[in-house]
Amino acid sequence: MALLCANLIYALNYTLAKDVMPNYIEPSGFILLRVISAIILFSVCYVVFVKEKIYSKDLALFFLCGIFGVTINQLLFFKGLNLTTPINAAIIMTTNPILVIVISLIYLKEQITIKKTIGVFLGILGATILILKNGSLDFNNNYMKGNLFIFLNATSYALYLVLVKPLIKKYNAVTVMMIVFLFGSIFVIPFGFKELMSVEWMVMPKIIVLEVLFVLIFTTFFAYLLNSSALKKLNPTTVSTYIYLQPILASIFAILLHSDQIDAVKIVSITLVFFGIYLVSVDKQNIL
Repeated sequence: MALLCANLIYALNYTLAKDVMPNYIEPSGFILLRVISAIILFSVCYVVFVKEKIYSKDLALFFLCGIFGVTINQLLFFKGLNLTTPINAAIIMTTNPILVIVISLIYLKEQITIKKTIGVFLGILGATILILKNGSLDFNNNYMKGNLFIFLNATSYALYLVLVKPLIKKYNAVTVMMIVFLFGSIFVIPFGFKELMSVEWMVMPKIIVLEVLFVLIFTTFFAYLLNSSALKKLNPTTVSTYIYLQPILASIFAILLHSDQIDAVKIVSITLVFFGIYLVSVDKQNIL
């Protein structure tokens, strides 16, 4: 349920964040604003509800999680998206669960079952069919740099999911997110400071302000917290597989808002994705 809610937020985020960037806030400035907000919100929760001891021997791992889960992950995604097409980016991001499987196999010695592997590939197939329905892959050489950035982003997030697992098992999710964002902010500040300082808040329409607040509170705070909470009981592969829900949920929203229609392709895609996630989720190895 936590993963479902997190990906529901991410599906909504695509439309809302697009309204904000780049007309009102430039991408790097928006990332810095998200990081600052996350630090404040998680710190308040830590002081009020948690107050647990953080051991110095874990700081190196916290630092790596901040670099891979916040700095590289967020900066490369927006940079890559500006240099390639949304279709290319969406397809490349479907590689994330495969990367998680490989890294988990090496780092966590996680057992990869046939059922889990089939589930991941069914999810890829369903998500890819739906994404390609709205366009096609573009192999233009001009997009290669952007494609590379998106792939590195997917790899970075895969590394983060695997590296953060031991910390999530040891500490409260709020504690982990607070420290991760603190370390992640170190390298985000140089990229986003100038853009954030140039934001004209007084002329920003109220609807845009509300969309910014949604991204800061729900996409940044609650979504990260929900994913981290899920990692306490599930392995990184299961968590990453839920990424395939995002194009499905986005399509469902579009249908409910009467901006799209249900058809055979969507039905097939939705069926494949949900069956794939079911196979990964019910696998006896999915709980650590």
